[in-house]
Order: sequence, then C-alpha cells, then structure tokens
Amino acid sequence: MMINPNDDSAHYLISTVSKRSGVKSDLVRAWERRYQAVTPARTAGGHRVYTAADIARLKLLNQATNNGHSISQIARLSLEELRLLVNGTGGEGEAQPEPPPVNANDRLYLAKEYRDKCYTAVLAFDATALEVHFEHAIVELGTEAFIEHLLTPLLTKIGDRWRTGELRPVHEHLASAIIRSLTYILRNNNPVSVHAPRMVVTTPLGQLHELGALLAAIIAELKGWQVTYLGANLPAEEIAAAVRFTQARAVTLSISFESDDLVIPKEIRRLKILLGAQTALIVGGRAAAHYKAVLDEVGVLNIQSYGHFRTILDDLAAQDGLAS
Repeated sequence: MMINPNDDSAHYLISTVSKRSGVKSDLVRAWERRYQAVTPARTAGGHRVYTAADIARLKLLNQATNNGHSISQIARLSLEELRLLVNGTGGEGEAQPEPPPVNANDRLYLAKEYRDKCYTAVLAFDATALEVHFEHAIVELGTEAFIEHLLTPLLTKIGDRWRTGELRPVHEHLASAIIRSLTYILRNNNPVSVHAPRMVVTTPLGQLHELGALLAAIIAELKGWQVTYLGANLPAEEIAAAVRFTQARAVTLSISFESDDLVIPKEIRRLKILLGAQTALIVGGRAAAHYKAVLDEVGVLNIQSYGHFRTILDDLAAQDGLAS
C-alpha cells in the first residue's frame, strides 16, 4: 500500500518503530513477512512506514510473546483482543486459545520430523524449503529445543554425510547461511539487565566455523547474560582485549574441527594466562574432546552438553549474586 499524500496521519520508519515497540527491526520484518502481524505502507521511494497503531500492536505482541504465547497463534488478533490477552482477561472475545504445552516426548518426536524434512531440503539444495522448515520449527519447538534437538543433530548429520561423500561442502554452506539469516529470530528479544553478567563468545585462532559459537551466544543470552559475539578465528590477545573492554565474567570458545598442529593448545594456554583467575574460560564444540589434555591442564570449564552449559552459566551467575 502506498501512502496517500493527503493523509496527514503520522508515519514512522522502522528504526523508530523498533525503539518505541521494543521489537528489534529484523523481528518486525519477520513477523510482518511470516505472520502478517502488521501491514506497513510504503513511501514513493519504497521505504516501509508504520502508524502509531502498528507500534501499539507490536508492543502488545512483544508483551504477549514474552509471556509465552506463540506469535503464530496471536499475530492476527485485533488490538482489543491483544490487550485482553496481555492483561490476563482474555477468553471472552474471539482470541484463539493457546494450544496445550508440548511435552518432552512430543517435542523430541516433532524435532525428529523437522530434522528429516530439513535434511531432505538440504539434499535437494532447496534453500526456500529449508528456511520455511526452520521458521516453523522455531515457532513450534521454541529456541532452545530447536537448537538442541533439531539444529545440532542436523548439522552433525550434514557434516558426517559430507565426509562420506553423500553431500558436498556447498550443502553445509547452504544450511549455515540460512541459519545465520535466522539469527534475529533465535536471539533473545528481551532487554538485558545492565547488571547481567557479561560474556565474550568466539572461536580460537584457526577455527573458521562459527555456528557453534553463535549458538552458544544465543543460549547464553536466553539465560540472561549480556553477550558480545565476535565471530570466528581470533588470537588469544584479541579475545583478552575484548574481555578488558567489556569487563566480561567469562569467555566461551567453540572448537568445531580438530587439527594436528599445536595452534589450539598454544592459544588455549596463552588465553588462560591472559584472562587470569577472575574470568572463566568455557570451551565446547564438536572437536573439543580432541583437545581434552590441554583443557584439563589449564582448568577450563569443558561443556559436555547444552544442559551442562546452562548449569555452568547459572553457577557463574550465582557466584556473582546475579543468578537468573
């Protein structure tokens, strides 16, 4: 819809809408594209513009999703229905009831179904289908279950099939690119407390694959940590500098691939010295077990599973009196 030049009602660019509603710009676009939660007009130059009613709607949607409602169930509700839902007085209007919570067994089964669909899409090199399956799975499973029960096993399977020759490296790159494009949906949309513990997340020198680090950053955010994500392939000195700049309580490293050189052991030892005793060093990833000797030697916190990682985060926060 184009703007009527004779319409003098206020219109706002997405940056203003994001600030006023509390919903990140990328998430506004995702809700708009995927669920038609709002329908912005466009300027003659093609820029999206939103009304005050759109901002009010997004505020209510943000509150409702933060309270546990699924965006797919509430995106098309009226403003009044959203107000009733947020205020806890819903149920009298036409608002769609929330489905019963998915139990653990059903969630595992659902994750496996999506895993099979996603792998079929990867095998067919169908980026559109893969993105749609990912988006649906995030909504139905929730972020943490999506990462733990769908995404991680899927990436492991893709990596295994790449090594056996069933898939090519380009299949893994396709999946990785789509996952990165969906990061804005996965990441925590709630504002982080200024008193939240801080963390730096990256991969050590020579480790070019960053998805493990990215997923660790998302999980830490969901646990209430203030995360500075630095991407991949950083030397110990630069990681330590980032810790000084951010006053981070912890560093999390992801090691995805093993090598026979001495770079990783050297970098781990160097980083632990630079961090000192006050900053925890946490290490995980598919290839972390290959470096167990040096990890044990320097006394890092070695992630055994996602549940273990969350426990580590809770323990560190509790030590500082900042438990979530």
